[in-house]
Amino acid sequence: MPSDGPIFSESLLSVEEFRDLTNRRLTMELLAGEEGLQKEINSPRIQKLGLALAGYTEYVQQGRVQFIGLSEITFLKMLDPKKRAEAVEEIFSREITCIVVTQNLETPEDLLHQCNEHWVPVFRTETPSSIAIAEITNLLEESLAPTTTVHGVLMEVFGIGVLLLGPSGIGKSECALDLILRGHRLVSDDTIVIKKFGINQLQGSGPPNFRFHMELRGLGIINIKELFGISALSSSKTVDLTVDLVRWKNDEEYDRLGLDERKYPLLGVPVPLIRMPVAPGRNLATLVEVAVRIQMLKAQGHSASNEFFQKLERHLQVPELPSDEAQRL
Repeated sequence: MPSDGPIFSESLLSVEEFRDLTNRRLTMELLAGEEGLQKEINSPRIQKLGLALAGYTEYVQQGRVQFIGLSEITFLKMLDPKKRAEAVEEIFSREITCIVVTQNLETPEDLLHQCNEHWVPVFRTETPSSIAIAEITNLLEESLAPTTTVHGVLMEVFGIGVLLLGPSGIGKSECALDLILRGHRLVSDDTIVIKKFGINQLQGSGPPNFRFHMELRGLGIINIKELFGISALSSSKTVDLTVDLVRWKNDEEYDRLGLDERKYPLLGVPVPLIRMPVAPGRNLATLVEVAVRIQMLKAQGHSASNEFFQKLERHLQVPELPSDEAQRL
């Protein structure tokens, strides 16, 4: 396995950070609950408070953004003051994190009063519910995605995201530079930030301030954008293949048949792994290009190694003799 393992970090977002990020896409004003801006959001899934206001609060969860739209506001206004106060009090017993009111709807004063009492921030936006929910869900999925940091180099080779791993000084950056000279694209050198989206999609990128730079022993820090232009860079890329560069050892066996199906776990997602021994005279960039081509063929259901051994097995099979000849023998 690669020597430098990933470092996992759990993502959380304060309500204040959520407001600042959302204001880049939607305009939101704070109506109440300013004291609760330090509460934490831990889930990208939003909830609408319709059923909760009607008395079914079992699935209202802490750490999520709650939405109130036209149907919820209309329902609250239909209730008499006593029942409305009871409905509002019931949802606050679930320790909700924050509320977003859409379409600039007029919010009942007793709801705002309870929000102040329980330190629950209430924001209002003029955006319709469907658009606001889509925008905020996308923002939360991006901000709260499980994240890990890996030491290596991430390249885009033939449209495939290739993560080069290995110990310091093994030649990862030199291999990446050779790939850039062949027309492939650099995503990040040295530090790769990987986020998991959905069930098994891994997206890699570099630190914003250093994504254009690469360290080469003997040359120092170089700027890939200045040397090769913007076409040699990619801001982010899915991680489709990992190549672990290891030092060649004469007494160690390496895969010579291509039958090993190794995986490198990243955030619970098994990524195809190729262990590549490094020795004088081996052109790593060429080997990485070939490894990517092999991976592309495997994705289409073709495996040269499996096909070769299937043909060999058929060739070595002894034909069955007719029953009368078998009896004479």
